[in-house]
Amino acid sequence: MSRTNRVLTAFLAVTLVAGCGSTTKGSDPGAGGASTGTSRAADPNAPIKPGLKIAFLPKEIDNPYEVIVDNGGIAAVKELGGEGKEVGPSDASASSQVSYINTLIQQRQDAIVIAANDPNAVAPALKDAMSKGIPVVTYDSDAAPDARQVFVNQADSEEIGRSQVRLISQQIGGTGKIAILSATPNATNQNTWIQFMKDELTKPEYKGIELVKVAYGDDDDQKSFQEAQALLQSIPDLKGIISPTTVGISAAARYMSTSPYKGKVKLTGLGTPNQMRQFVKDGTVTEFALWDPAELGYLAGYAASALASGQISGKEGETLKAGKLGERKIGKNGEIILGPPTVFNAGNIDKYNF
Repeated sequence: MSRTNRVLTAFLAVTLVAGCGSTTKGSDPGAGGASTGTSRAADPNAPIKPGLKIAFLPKEIDNPYEVIVDNGGIAAVKELGGEGKEVGPSDASASSQVSYINTLIQQRQDAIVIAANDPNAVAPALKDAMSKGIPVVTYDSDAAPDARQVFVNQADSEEIGRSQVRLISQQIGGTGKIAILSATPNATNQNTWIQFMKDELTKPEYKGIELVKVAYGDDDDQKSFQEAQALLQSIPDLKGIISPTTVGISAAARYMSTSPYKGKVKLTGLGTPNQMRQFVKDGTVTEFALWDPAELGYLAGYAASALASGQISGKEGETLKAGKLGERKIGKNGEIILGPPTVFNAGNIDKYNF
């Protein structure tokens, strides 16, 4: 190669490198200039940017629980001078969520807050958002850790799973066959809780309890109703059902409340007081648990606003200032925990309205 060609080749290489580096991760000013946690250090004293536009993307737009969560998040964003909105699919599928993520990227939202239907299926679209400077917060059901900066967990996953086993064991007297009525087969939170349930059941104190089936209602009311019916009719000696999903537990309770199984088969899980009040009062359900979903959304809204403003990056040890909820430390893998769940029963359920 001639000297002239060598110089020209070197010049072109430098030019190409400079051109490729002109759009850096987290440097898109049109998306609020949010850091993805790798492009610049967080400044805890940075002010919240005015007028932030933050979108909340639930698993399913008609899920009553997630409507409460997202309304709590929208209230937090409004409290901080921004504008929040809830958008999402009418079915609990990852592919439907992906199309919404792509639209939100095109709209140049300042942050996306999502409850993932599948941790990996939504990851490429979320990574695309992050590469364009749009921070991502997950809540309730996590995405792949490298596809978001922060995961706002409603409570410690291990405690949720193990406490569900404790509740059903108390109600069935520590012996008998039980089943689990879950949401979708790929739901990150459900699968994590179920693994801890299975591990808890290996302890000697639960040797009299047998988990015979895990069914999936896909967070759809009618399918959950039918799955509950099928469990009870196909397993005649079933003693209890755990449904760690607000859609599932309310659908199962509705079926059981007018069936011969009422009072004979125990039902517990995760539900809202307003959904479950009538079933507690009529004796269909003894006890169930949940956290305050509005506070979960509120915490996610503050996390998204802080990320979009550069106050936090999602690194372990950082502190999030979360308004009326006080401060929360960011833990391993960007996890922030809201707090322990509350157990609801006939003695306290009327104290709650959500």
